[in-house]
Amino acid sequence: MTRYILALDQGTTSSRAILFDERAHAVSVASRPLPQIYPRPGWVEHDPHQIWQTQLDAAREALARAGLSTHDVAALGITNQRETTILWDRATGEPIANAIVWQCRRSAPLCEELKRQGHEPFIHERTGLVADAYFSATKIRWLLDHLPEAERRARSGEVVFGTVDSWLMYKLSGHRLHATDPSNASRTMLVNIHTGHWDDDLLRLLDIPAKMLPEIRPSSGIFGETDPAVFGAAIPIAGCAGDQQAALFGQACFHPGQAKNTYGTGCFLLMNTGTQPVLSRSGLLTTIAWGIGGMTHYALEGSVFVAGAALQWLRDGLGLFQRTEEIESLARSVPSSDGVYFVPAFVGLGAPYWDMYARGMIIGLTRGTTRSHLVRAALEAIAYQTRDVLDCMKGEGAPEIHELRVDGGAAVNDFLCQFQADILQTAVARPRVTETTALGAAFLAGLAVGMWKSTDELTSLWEADKVFSPVMSRAEIERLYARWQDAVRRASDWAEKEK
Repeated sequence: MTRYILALDQGTTSSRAILFDERAHAVSVASRPLPQIYPRPGWVEHDPHQIWQTQLDAAREALARAGLSTHDVAALGITNQRETTILWDRATGEPIANAIVWQCRRSAPLCEELKRQGHEPFIHERTGLVADAYFSATKIRWLLDHLPEAERRARSGEVVFGTVDSWLMYKLSGHRLHATDPSNASRTMLVNIHTGHWDDDLLRLLDIPAKMLPEIRPSSGIFGETDPAVFGAAIPIAGCAGDQQAALFGQACFHPGQAKNTYGTGCFLLMNTGTQPVLSRSGLLTTIAWGIGGMTHYALEGSVFVAGAALQWLRDGLGLFQRTEEIESLARSVPSSDGVYFVPAFVGLGAPYWDMYARGMIIGLTRGTTRSHLVRAALEAIAYQTRDVLDCMKGEGAPEIHELRVDGGAAVNDFLCQFQADILQTAVARPRVTETTALGAAFLAGLAVGMWKSTDELTSLWEADKVFSPVMSRAEIERLYARWQDAVRRASDWAEKEK
């Protein structure tokens, strides 16, 4: 009898559910949009109830579309937008506020204060991260400072914290599970990545009660079961990883030096560095990739905050096109961006700049500029930001990559993949299954229940759909990239700093 894995992929703008069979083929896909809330400039929130409901609806639809029951599902895996911070009542399950999304910059002043006090080197050494509003720790502190009774209730154990994976596990299990995995925990800025445990010194530094925190469990293993009321019967919850680490796993990048890039709301390039963390000196993040079989695996990461979200803004904010399918034809309708550069720093710049006060900029406009030039510039910006990150990795002594595996929504765009290969002067490989984030969660869950026996077996399931090789001259590439760097400098440090 064929068995299936149900992968829940809870992202920043949508909640998706995919059923995979034993050959890692997606047999059913369902999706629900997830609205974002913008209370102030630079602030981004989600309604936790909507996170749960959209994910539940997508999962039920995926099962119904496949004509499957819960008895056909061997296990469930979770992957999720990382760093997004939710506080809820442990007993009732009621959130005490909207989720603060990873993109939100409201805790930037607290990060600046940590830097002024000289704590950033210590934070970096313990966590592999930088002191930035991106991560969960200062978001937790902001909520405790600004919500009535939140501090008292957190210290008494009434209010708990979780990233989106923890929230989903709590809801799926009928309020029984309060857990996370090493990959998600390592993004909170509260975990010592050398030990894999919550760090008492970091908790003291930010005055965050340990009682709030979920239990850290291996990425591949039985966390618990879904409550029978959720799907009609219990399903083992057997895999969990943050979306970018899950994509690295789904791309079968199991060996040091293998790298992938995910083009989603943001853009995230991860390189496997093996079982030893490599601390960056130039703005990259050191993160736990996954924990399996008592072993912790690490990755170097470059986090670009805005990639596909820039195209979404051109569509929804400016109305330059109506359907995503129009993007490639618009970009190809002009021979170049005609000197137009788009720096999509809507919420600051991530790696390698870590400029919380940069803001979005379009420069090089003339009377001859059309919507096609703007769309092309937005696609090119994704590729330029990826090179920013990969150049940093090379500077850290990372091995020269011979192939970049790509995935995510924008990876279906041939123009972007070809321009990416040109700008990097490296082959870009798009897999047959581009839903590699969900596939990674499925792989982790499937390993835990014996559906697949080893990572070698998983490697054999990975297939390339198309490989893009560089064709542009190096001189032209360097000219274009130098102008991109000029544009970034002009967009930096623009927003007024809060007092």
